[in-house]
Amino acid sequence: MNRIVTMVLKNLWHVPGAWFKLCHYAKNTDKYPELEQWQHIQYILRLAVKGGNIDLKVTGLENIPTEEAFMMYANHQGMFDVLAIAATCDEPLGAVLKKELYDVPFLHQIALCTRSYAMDREDVRQSLTVIQNVTEEVKKGRNYLIFPEGTRSKLGNQMQEFHGGSFRCATKSKCAILPVALVDCFKVLDQKGSAPVTVQIHYLKPIPYEEYAGMKPAEVAALVKQRIQEKIDESI
Repeated sequence: MNRIVTMVLKNLWHVPGAWFKLCHYAKNTDKYPELEQWQHIQYILRLAVKGGNIDLKVTGLENIPTEEAFMMYANHQGMFDVLAIAATCDEPLGAVLKKELYDVPFLHQIALCTRSYAMDREDVRQSLTVIQNVTEEVKKGRNYLIFPEGTRSKLGNQMQEFHGGSFRCATKSKCAILPVALVDCFKVLDQKGSAPVTVQIHYLKPIPYEEYAGMKPAEVAALVKQRIQEKIDESI
């Protein structure tokens, strides 16, 4: 059975009310505290995780900054990645999503509640505008997630190239960078079936601006990828 169907069926009594409330938040984002909306998203996702036979193994929660804005960079394995992070990170954050994902029902409502951005990587001008907008949001104190590979890897736990341009948000806002290593996330929604699956989410030690100040975006990308790769190698 499809895992999404399993998630819904096992939470059938919760779905209507939770969906209605999420849609209400999405249409009235300015009327409710960001944390309130984030906690409702987490409530839905944690129900889905339990109903979908997913075991989340999380480490490094103590590494998530709570006193300053940060940019989170994670390897990209599949559609479940952003949901796994949102379900486990208690600090509200938006995300930069490719335009195809931004319009997917449920993901779209989450994107609206979290003030996430859709990026068209084929449109250079639009991409630069997104980077600029995210940079300004981080300067104001909001947190954002970017997948620097740009698209999900189709090679399981093997990463693709990290694009240096996605790190301009961090270098321009001079914020801390929080690397996140995802392991086996691709098994949740990018493979058939609904058998029990274990996913690992590792929040690594943040990289303060002082550590990467003066580095080019491509060099920062290489640094972050190296740290994520080390954790993946250690975990599989």
